[in-house]
This record gives sequence, C-alpha cells and structure tokens, in this order.
Amino acid sequence: MSQSAVTASEHVPTAAREQVKIPGLGPWAWARANLFGNWWSTAITLALGYLILRVVFGLVEWGLFNAIWSVPYSATGVPDTGVCQEAKGIGACWAVIADKYRLILFGRYPYDEQWRPLIAVLLFIGLYAVSAMRRFWRKELILIWIGTLTVIGVLMYGGVFGLPLVTEDFWGGLPLTLILATFGLAFAFPLAVLVALGRRSTGLPAVKLLCVLYVELIRGVPLIAFLFMASVMFPLFMPEGVTVNKLLRAQIAFILFSAAYLAEVVRGGLQALPKGQGEAADAMGLTYWQKTGFIILPQALRLVIPPLVNTFIGSFKDTSLVLIIGLFDLLTMGKVALSDPPWQSFSTEVYIFLALIYIAFCFAMSKYSRSLERDLNRSRLR
Repeated sequence: MSQSAVTASEHVPTAAREQVKIPGLGPWAWARANLFGNWWSTAITLALGYLILRVVFGLVEWGLFNAIWSVPYSATGVPDTGVCQEAKGIGACWAVIADKYRLILFGRYPYDEQWRPLIAVLLFIGLYAVSAMRRFWRKELILIWIGTLTVIGVLMYGGVFGLPLVTEDFWGGLPLTLILATFGLAFAFPLAVLVALGRRSTGLPAVKLLCVLYVELIRGVPLIAFLFMASVMFPLFMPEGVTVNKLLRAQIAFILFSAAYLAEVVRGGLQALPKGQGEAADAMGLTYWQKTGFIILPQALRLVIPPLVNTFIGSFKDTSLVLIIGLFDLLTMGKVALSDPPWQSFSTEVYIFLALIYIAFCFAMSKYSRSLERDLNRSRLR
C-alpha cells in the first residue's frame, strides 16, 4: 500500500474502518484460522463440537421429542401423572407447567382476578421498553413512570373503580418480583448517586463520614440478614399504632442494600473521570449542581455501564431472598407448586421454566447495556 493510501486511511473514522470487509476473511477463512489452525486446535475444536452436539441433541430429545405435554385428570380434578412417571428420565413432563403456571406466575392472587397481575406484568415490560428508547429520555419520562406505576398499584391493590380489594398478603409470583426489582432499583439509583457524591465530598466531612459508614455497614451485612432485621426491627422504630406491611419493609431494605453497592460503582466512574472536566466546568462559571448534572455525571455513568448493569442483574435475582420474611416471589411460588403431591417428582421442569424467565429478563438487560454502551461510545471511536 502506498504512503498516500496509508495517510488517507488514517483519516477514516475507526467505526468506518471496522466495517470495511477485507477480502479472504469470510466465515470459512475465519474458522480455518481460529479453529483449525493446527492439529492441537483442530482436536480441541472437534472434541468440544462433539460434546456440544451430544448435549444439545440430548436436551432436544428429552425436552421436545419425548416430552409429555398433558396428562388426563380424574373427575375430582386430580392429575394422573402415571404417564409422566413412566417417561421419567426419558422425556420431560411439561404437563406440570400447564397445570401450575398460573400459581407460579401469579401466586395466591384470586383466580378470577388474575387478569390484573397479568396486565401489571405487561405494563412493567412496556415501561422498560419505553425507557430503553433514547427518544423518550426527556422530562416527560418521569410522568410516564409515575402514571404507569400508579396504574399498576391500582390494578394490584384494587378497592377502587369496582375492583375487589386484594391485599399484599395475596401478591406473589412474577408481579411481586418485578415490583421489588423495579421500585428497588428506581429509588436505589438516585440514592446511590447522592451517596457517591457525598463520599467524594471534600468540603463536607460530616456528610462524607456518614456516606462512608452507610456503604461499609450495608456491604458488611448479607442481604438475608438485612431483610430479617428490616422485618423484625423496623417496626420498633415506628410510632405507636403505626404498622408497616411486610412488602414495604422488604422494599425499603432492598432499596438501602442496592444503593450501597450502586454507590461504589458510581464512585468508581467519578474517580475515573479526569479532573480537567471539572476544572473546565468551573472555568465556565457553572455551579456545583450544574457541573455535576451536565458535565460530570453523564460521563462518569457512561464509563461504568457494565458494572451498573451487572449490579442491576444481581439485584433482580436477589429478590428471591424475600422468602426469609414470608413473601412469595417467583422462585418461591415454584417451590410451592412442587408441594402438590402429584408433581413432587418433576422439579427439574419447574426450575427450568423459572430459569428461562430469569434468563429472559437478565439477557434483555445485558443486551441493552451492550447496545447502549456501543452507542454512547461511538463518538469516542472517531
């Protein structure tokens, strides 16, 4: 290549250069170079390929071809699981999901009113989808969140508009998991930002000390113990005659616990940002909150998107620990479904069903974080 061509290529944006297809580097050429480059690489590739195919074909045969999808029921409504018992070890018995899916997903919510938690779950998913679209990142998004969460609260609780009252004691399954995760992270994130800023404060030593103590104390206690303490000790600090239900106690504990971990992630992003950004904002005459809100925080949060989402995913899965205080989340309802004697032998199918739900939400968060990180860093690649 000539010197002029090299010089010209240096002025092409990095993202554009990455999109240029080099002749001879197609899929087959890539496989030959990376998977079959020598005899050792070829042997490992063939061995791993054989194991993967063996496992995949075994799962497909067990989960699809030899699976039992329905079972007969007696006149009293008791399922006859004899067919599944005969196929145990050969094929999956997905009939347990067909029989127990409403209990797993909606818990002890009244059967005739389960359309309400179903709509609540759909509203949660729609709210996540709208929030993920950058064109909705305006002040109006806060109103969308308030309105949607209000509708979800009305649907779940009832007592108005002709809806029967259903107290929190009957909530469970997927709606309870989404409520704990959504409200927990929605309130924990702004608290985490304030704690991270307070921990880096130089002019307010008392605030810095309080933030340090908060983070270190919360991170030094397991979530299970923290939930238990919130359930038992929190009512002791309330005025006489004031009671707080278990769901609110668990929600407060979840918010405080998640905020401590998120605060350290945010603080890492703040420390990774060059000091010149803040000095430039000071030179422009911006106030502290203008500098923080428009200059510092956007850049710091962009740097820590992967650990932030990792904490979000961990917090979403940690909602299953509310069993310790008697709340029946998605995972707990799966265990309750297996307490039915006819289905006690088919825990594998139930846990696979639960795992697929958790994987779907966690993978969506992970996929979105990668696309968001790529879009926000596009300008840095030029």
